[in-house]
Amino acid sequence: MLMTLGAMTLLMIIIFRVNSGFLTTNEIMHDNKYGILAVSIGTSIIEEAKGKAFDSYTVASPAISTSQLTSVGHAWNEYYPNFNDFDDYDGLDIIDTTQASAQFRIQCRVDYVRANAPDVPVTPTKTWHKRIFVMVTSPFMTDTVRLSSVYSYFYFR
Repeated sequence: MLMTLGAMTLLMIIIFRVNSGFLTTNEIMHDNKYGILAVSIGTSIIEEAKGKAFDSYTVASPAISTSQLTSVGHAWNEYYPNFNDFDDYDGLDIIDTTQASAQFRIQCRVDYVRANAPDVPVTPTKTWHKRIFVMVTSPFMTDTVRLSSVYSYFYFR
């Protein structure tokens, strides 16, 4: 009888350890899934922004001086997703509900930067380089995904 009780206790301990291992693995899998989705969403925003003109001035004609460039931010009559240039994404703060499994909050900031120091914003000084910084968060993720990219303007005659 005592041996049966010991065997049952040992079996319960083993089952408990296996179940807790499965739960931990499942949590890690879900966190990785949401992390991969967040990276994908952030990369999509960056690629979408890079598909736009460098500046609202360069939509219609080439810029030959940084003084022709506009300030960072969208015009009063521009709304996402109908932006026409890269820096319109500055201040973007949206909730992405297209994923059935989770909601993601996307926040963007755009700054002018120098080529030799792309991590240091120099806005309001205008340069030929702009950096977009994208943060993607979700209540289903433990970490915040942060992505950035520099977009430079080159005009060849």
